[in-house]
Amino acid sequence: MVVGTLSGCGKGDSLESFGGPTMGSTYSIKYVRHKGTPGPAEVQQQVEKILSEVDQQMSTYRSDSDIERFNDLPANSCQPMPASILQLVRVGEQLSIESDGSFDLTVEPLLNLWGFGPQAREEKVPSAEALAQVQQRVGHAHLRIDGDRLCKDAPVEVDFNSIAAGYAVDRIAAKLTAMGIDSYLAEATGELKAVGKKIDGSPWRVALEEPRDDQQVAERVIAVDGYGVSTSGDYRNYFEQDGRRYSHTFDARTGAPIKHALASVTVIHPSTLMADGLSTLLLILGPQRGWDYAEKHDIGAFFVIRADTGFVTRTSQAFDRLAAEKAE
Repeated sequence: MVVGTLSGCGKGDSLESFGGPTMGSTYSIKYVRHKGTPGPAEVQQQVEKILSEVDQQMSTYRSDSDIERFNDLPANSCQPMPASILQLVRVGEQLSIESDGSFDLTVEPLLNLWGFGPQAREEKVPSAEALAQVQQRVGHAHLRIDGDRLCKDAPVEVDFNSIAAGYAVDRIAAKLTAMGIDSYLAEATGELKAVGKKIDGSPWRVALEEPRDDQQVAERVIAVDGYGVSTSGDYRNYFEQDGRRYSHTFDARTGAPIKHALASVTVIHPSTLMADGLSTLLLILGPQRGWDYAEKHDIGAFFVIRADTGFVTRTSQAFDRLAAEKAE
């Protein structure tokens, strides 16, 4: 979860804000309204139109969504899809290739098997036989795009939860800009993008949480302008069995929840969609592989790692550079 903080006032301008439920969570918009800038009712209507469209296309919690209708199809089937879904499938393929298959959009059967998915029945460790059977239905290589159709050669099920919210925030940001709004903080389910300045000329500031089960604690506050910010963590959605903790974040190669010491990762990226996907990818890879990946690809990343004494943090060179630029 990423929390936006703001304050200030100015002559002739006003700070407008609104929000509501979306994608099983909430969204919030805050923007500086200048003379001639649309009012909050008009802006909210446009924002909720985007969120409704994304939900209709990509939700795995409604049987009539485009992706769930595709998920219900048997192997060797194709279905015409909106360009947005094909875009996210391509992004998922890129992240899958770059993580050697650890990140994968087709993990929904695994989520259900372990008790985390939309069709889950019980949170428990599955048998080796059940896991092996389900893994036959997992793998981005089973998907292909044929013109405007999405096809599959195995009964795979696509889950966009690792990138859909970031995509929605980018869509919202583009709409706000098109409406003449030049200073805003747009957030959906914890993914956010901040552009411009607050009324008093100070930057939008984002608080990065320490992974605590009992409360929200700000680990670090950073200034953001023109970037998307996404945090992925294993500390909110998990179960325990026989004294061991099982997270809802999966390594598709093993078919099992991650079990390393990396508790959360925050990524700063010009694209909120990419920040969303990359934060999940780095969390899956873990404290060392994730760090190596961030350094290799020049990704701004903030790592929170479990240690015997509590938590320790580590930042990539790109994160330090961006934080220093925004602090000036």
